[in-house]
Amino acid sequence: MDYPHLLAPLTVAGYTLRNRLVMGSMHTGLEDRARDYPRLAAYFAERARGGAALLVTGGIAPNRAGWIAPFAGKLSTRREVGRHRLVAEAVHAEGARICLQILHTGRYGYHPLIVSASAERAPINRFRPRALTRAGIESQIDAFVRCAELAREAGYDGVEIMGSEGYFINQFLAPRTNRRRDEWGGSRENRARLALEIVRRTRSAVGPDFILMFRISCLDLVEQGSRFDDTAWLARSLADVGVDLLNTGIGWHEARVPTIAGMVPRAAFSWVTRRLREVSPVPVVATNRINDPAVAERVLARGDADLVSMARPLLADPYWLAKAAAGREREINTCIACNQACLDHVFRKQRASCLVNPRAAYETELVLRPARRPRRIAVVGGGPAGLACAAACAERGHRVTLFEREAELGGQIRYARAVPGKEEFHETLRYFGARLAALGVEVRLGVTATTDGLTEQAFEQVVLASGVRARTPAIEGIDHPKVITYPELLGGQRVAGRRVAIIGAGGIGFDVATFLTAPALLPAKADRPADAVPLEPYLDEWGIDRTLGCAGGLSEPRPPDPPRTVWLLQRTPGRLGRTLGATTGWIHRRVLQQRGVVMQGGVRYRRIDDAGLHIEVDGRQETLEVDHVVVCAGQESVTDLAAGLAERGIRQTLIGGARLAAELDAERAIREGFELAVALD
Repeated sequence: MDYPHLLAPLTVAGYTLRNRLVMGSMHTGLEDRARDYPRLAAYFAERARGGAALLVTGGIAPNRAGWIAPFAGKLSTRREVGRHRLVAEAVHAEGARICLQILHTGRYGYHPLIVSASAERAPINRFRPRALTRAGIESQIDAFVRCAELAREAGYDGVEIMGSEGYFINQFLAPRTNRRRDEWGGSRENRARLALEIVRRTRSAVGPDFILMFRISCLDLVEQGSRFDDTAWLARSLADVGVDLLNTGIGWHEARVPTIAGMVPRAAFSWVTRRLREVSPVPVVATNRINDPAVAERVLARGDADLVSMARPLLADPYWLAKAAAGREREINTCIACNQACLDHVFRKQRASCLVNPRAAYETELVLRPARRPRRIAVVGGGPAGLACAAACAERGHRVTLFEREAELGGQIRYARAVPGKEEFHETLRYFGARLAALGVEVRLGVTATTDGLTEQAFEQVVLASGVRARTPAIEGIDHPKVITYPELLGGQRVAGRRVAIIGAGGIGFDVATFLTAPALLPAKADRPADAVPLEPYLDEWGIDRTLGCAGGLSEPRPPDPPRTVWLLQRTPGRLGRTLGATTGWIHRRVLQQRGVVMQGGVRYRRIDDAGLHIEVDGRQETLEVDHVVVCAGQESVTDLAAGLAERGIRQTLIGGARLAAELDAERAIREGFELAVALD
């Protein structure tokens, strides 16, 4: 399709942006060490090469008090300018513009030097901030201005001042965290004084031909947050003191509302951005869960925003816009909003990357160079590991044949995509299908690879990505008609009744519980299933105020009536879901709690019979009178070919679930497949 709005240029602060795509700020960890800046420059250069018009760095602190963590990225002295110049020059060489994000974390900083409007400890932090004096506030303003001046010296085209998501400036704006009784607190005007003074003094210092973008919180999604009327007033006031662009932020980090995870509908908050745009004198940027060119074009075409921002989708595919502009949308590697390799990595103090694109932030290390000697390679298994390996090997010039015993590619992803909130996995399978076809990989569906067949075809290398099979636990009555395996359930071969017990509370157990308790919504479309997820049930379930009249944008949550009664059980004592993602685990637990799922640890399974599932907890025996028992008790690696291939002397490598089935991990599987392809020569 055509994208007249997405591809239209826009002039801001004297700079002509070549289109309406902003790469939003995404902390990778490369910002934190001087030696990593060449890698950071390569990372941004590739996204600029792919078509983004304006890129924004990860958060850079203006001083030590604003650090994310000790020794994290900072720009406060001239000796730090040189490393940033590498980044700015790399982006300019590709025809794009770049802003440095000035991020002062305030009470979110994970170190003892943190400061804020008041001495209110964040619920997600063990450190309590020091309440700033008047002189201390002036010192922080000076630090913002100094950082912007140094950014200009480094060659950046502007700065984004982070004023949302519960960080330092937002902490002054919201009554929740600003308890001050002086001229920096109390009234709306006083609470906004810090933001306006930072912008006013920064504009005076850097001059008119420098982009000032302000990240404004459209919805705080916390109690005692700002009201939208205050946000609209702030937007007009910021424009008056020199802001060129308003980028929108949704939700604080401590908010108990998911805003970017997979269960959030695409472009779920563009309606809020539209309300802001109606009152803003300067262009407005929409953000959150915009990962598809058609969605981005609709957001712009209907006037919800002037530009669209996306960070994770450009981790997934740096060439997102270039492919869309060339009519190659089916080749876009779509962000699935899983957070597993990006935000979860950052929370674990690891370098951010991407589940579906392991090269993200590893552009100088994972390089697919042409093979010195192309080989005939067989990849056995069309799950995530096999798909990634086959595509990467073919890109290097190897002749690849992929064998998949099922009639469809995907492996365990075929089951994941059936779970509400994971519809985006449809896109991953679409991408790999298109990629394999474009690279000329021979795909043999419905074919079981054999040792004799692989030997006869004289493959020089066999990659065993044969995946896993569901494990059958040793429970009396496990073959009873009430028992359903998770592949049978999620694959649509069997349907569960009204009362269901789930054995196993790992990631798949939580997925199955979500699947069983989800209300019946609009059916997913085959080609773009995530587009069919409706907005209203999400807003209702999480209590998001559609009128924008309530403080923080919150209303009373109205979770749906679950269609089933479900018990989620595990042998291990303690809280369920401890192995779930660092940034999404709480969401999955909250969903099941709201839907009345009984979650029980320390369970001993005694037997399954006509009466139901007999269990024992803390020495007390109980019978769950259920219609069905769904087994999610782990997996076993499928390695049937390994011994035979070894006997024939055929080179083989195991990857993904075939190598390790301890816990299904698509991120590890795809990375292993890609890394093997890089190493083969």
